[in-house]
Amino acid sequence: MGSKSNLQTACLVFLFAWVAEAIAPAKVFNVKDFGAIVGGKTDNSKALLDAWKEACAWDGMGRVLIPKGTFLVGPVVFKGPCKGAIVFQVAGVVKAPGLEKFESDGWIEFQYINGLMVTGGGTFDGQGALAWPHNKCPKMKKCKLLPTSLRFMFVTDATIRSISSVNSKLFHMNIVGCKNLKLHSINISAPGDSPNTDGIHIGDSSGVTISHSVIGTGDDCISIGPGTSNISISNILCGPGHGISIGSLGKYPNEGNVVGVNVRNCTITGTTNGLRIKTWQDSSILSASDFTFKDIVMNNVYNPIIIDQEYCPYASCTQQTPSRVKISDVSFINIRGSSTSQVAVNLLCSKGVPCQNVRLNNINLVYSGLGGPATSSCSNIKGTSSGSQSPPSCL
Repeated sequence: MGSKSNLQTACLVFLFAWVAEAIAPAKVFNVKDFGAIVGGKTDNSKALLDAWKEACAWDGMGRVLIPKGTFLVGPVVFKGPCKGAIVFQVAGVVKAPGLEKFESDGWIEFQYINGLMVTGGGTFDGQGALAWPHNKCPKMKKCKLLPTSLRFMFVTDATIRSISSVNSKLFHMNIVGCKNLKLHSINISAPGDSPNTDGIHIGDSSGVTISHSVIGTGDDCISIGPGTSNISISNILCGPGHGISIGSLGKYPNEGNVVGVNVRNCTITGTTNGLRIKTWQDSSILSASDFTFKDIVMNNVYNPIIIDQEYCPYASCTQQTPSRVKISDVSFINIRGSSTSQVAVNLLCSKGVPCQNVRLNNINLVYSGLGGPATSSCSNIKGTSSGSQSPPSCL
């Protein structure tokens, strides 16, 4: 009886200790205590890095706090691994410097961290307007990449929520080599004519969830690159920009397959594309499969539904070899709204590896221009259609 009572007591002590640790407040490392100066004129990179190093070394949860105010920062790399979970709380505005301060293509990077939260209601201002005229990549194959605002590399079990990113020089967010990331309540904005300002780009990552966010840029709201799997996108307001894209795929050798993308309950407004899968001609060999696009509203979108396996953004494209990216098991379900192009459904697949098992179910897209009703176009594709079909299905 005594041993049983002792065991129960020990279990209760352990439980209370575990609960106390779980609810214990994080140790706060305010960047102002490390010399950060408000005003947006003084480079605060060292102060932020010093605060990060102490928070990362803290034996428990550390919280790096950027309070209200404007802080000029960067470029900086916040690197793990850390002893415990870590919170990067931005209440103010983090402002990027000019291009002359950058030696690489990253502004703020988080690397090799397990258990990260970026939050706080603040803003990352990339100060992109002065940099965009220097971006030659939309027209030239060989070009220097401008800095991405926020990059997450080899980060696991992370949450990014309740932050804003404005006017990035290139991508707003880039997720590379990550697992189990949740992004929600994100606001991303840049002018519709700002080049390559993708909202969120994902590559070589798995288990990424993006939800309840507003994204308007000069490029893809969300783009999904090679080597990704199990991606969930929901409740996104997208526009302006180029829509939600899988790709481009096949540009470089040895790219990884893309498997399992679910996009649902999104509204896309005033974009050049809606739901797009794009692969390069003369591509590397890979597969892209198991995609579902469901319950999507299009408001005056130029290409609401498009598969483009002859993708090339440059002024001169000479490759004639068909894409070798195999697209299969793709469903478009309950897609409705208005198209500013007469060809509202354009499925242009590869002559070399035709698309397989593409399904159109309950499509209702109305052409908002002059000259006749909306149409659909299919090339090199095998699939089925069901339910209502407007425009009439080409499958």
